[in-house]
Amino acid sequence: MRIMEPIKPVNIAELRAMRARNEKIASLTCYDASFALIEDRAGVDMILIGDSLGMVMHGGNTTTPVTVSDIVYHSRCVAPHLKRAFLVADLPFLSYATLDRALDSSMRLMQEGGAKMVKLEGGREQASIVEYLAVRGVPVCAHLGLQPQFVHKMGAFKVQGRDDAAAEAMIHDAHVLAEAGADLLLLECIPAELGRRITEASPVPVIGIGAGASVDGQILVLQDILNISPLVTLGRRPRFVKNYMQGGVDIQGAIRSYVDEVKGAAYPAPEHCFG
Repeated sequence: MRIMEPIKPVNIAELRAMRARNEKIASLTCYDASFALIEDRAGVDMILIGDSLGMVMHGGNTTTPVTVSDIVYHSRCVAPHLKRAFLVADLPFLSYATLDRALDSSMRLMQEGGAKMVKLEGGREQASIVEYLAVRGVPVCAHLGLQPQFVHKMGAFKVQGRDDAAAEAMIHDAHVLAEAGADLLLLECIPAELGRRITEASPVPVIGIGAGASVDGQILVLQDILNISPLVTLGRRPRFVKNYMQGGVDIQGAIRSYVDEVKGAAYPAPEHCFG
């Protein structure tokens, strides 16, 4: 009689080990129990309760209206159904504007929502927040590049870091945030070459969404790869998104294909990257 090996949950140490052995990290967003089960069984390494839920679940135009309670609710729907995947939850808009607020919001995401890590947006200006959380046992993912919570300040969803000064500033930000205690970096919508430079210099794993193929792992919004998000439905599919439902596969097959292509470095292809 064959004894089944127990499922080993992914943790920060395993994400670092994956980076060390050049194994790509496959990540997706998730917001409910049904998809949590499918993603976990399909081999997704890391799941994000993203504030993207404000757009793909709530139908908004930005992530700004999403609250801590929204993230806690969706995280609580997902967390109990994960046997292997590592669960990260977004700190939503202004929920980490002060040290005390950041700690209180993180406490809720981890205690009530079951998250294993929190994610926040911003560069070196967030270093004090990252350090404050890290020394208190809160794992942090720092999000650079296009920052959806800053859309009203940036003016639009657009590629970041294209000029030399902006690229050098982002490289510096990545260094400062890792030094402050960030356990992961997430890069969104930046040139592939900049993604490579940041990844090579980073002491921690780097996850990309529209950041090229040289990062340590990839993340996409679940509804985007299933071709059902408002953006793709309206014909505004981001360059970095691939439709994994093409060809008539089922949902589980689409998610497995995504994981396989990330692991095999077939995704992202050049057409999904920014120059």
